Amino acid sequence: MLTIASRCWLCQCPLHLPVQGICSLCMKHLPVAPPCCLRCGLPSAGGKTDCGRCLLKPPPWDAMIFASPYEMPLSGLVLRFKFSGLPELDTTLARLLLLRWQERYRMSNLPRPDVLLSVPLHQKRYFSRGYNQSELLAKPLARWLHCKYLPNALSRDRRTPPQQSLSERERKWNLRKAFTCHVSLRDKHVMLLDDVVTTGSTVREISKILRNQGVASLQIACICRTLQA
Repeated sequence: MLTIASRCWLCQCPLHLPVQGICSLCMKHLPVAPPCCLRCGLPSAGGKTDCGRCLLKPPPWDAMIFASPYEMPLSGLVLRFKFSGLPELDTTLARLLLLRWQERYRMSNLPRPDVLLSVPLHQKRYFSRGYNQSELLAKPLARWLHCKYLPNALSRDRRTPPQQSLSERERKWNLRKAFTCHVSLRDKHVMLLDDVVTTGSTVREISKILRNQGVASLQIACICRTLQA
């Protein structure tokens, strides 16, 4: 879905470059994350890869890329995109993530993905909402990254309670055996996309499945990351 916004989604001023969705002034004032570990995405002195937390217990992925901390105004845009029936925000939010990915690509040995996957919704939740927000983000991002997007590679087989209402421990148990991967991704560089990563329980569960398949590398991408230890 490629929708051209005539006004900035944040300040409502007319846009000189409508395809961007957010004006240059608002872009300058978006929240900036503190130095974060390049692997888990959580605050870390110097922002080095494999901070002490990751050295003790590494996550089942190689890199975490996010456009913004989970703070206003982008957290508000993500909520509107997700729950208020505004799928046309997809291009704007995906572009912000592309800019952050390009920044990371230039500064590190991050591989360009061969395949992009999106976190799936259960079928009943998909029909209730009318769209999967991660899928909408993935389509333009895959096109810009010149990689293959596989919308049906992952399925959510159990309808689980919303993660927002659960503790971190409950989130982990909530998602056990909830996902299935239907394609072989051995030796592929994979990007897994979600709209928000909080505790990381969802992407962690899917990452374990992909690791068991023997992917060459795995990077997690999201619009917002909750910066909590």
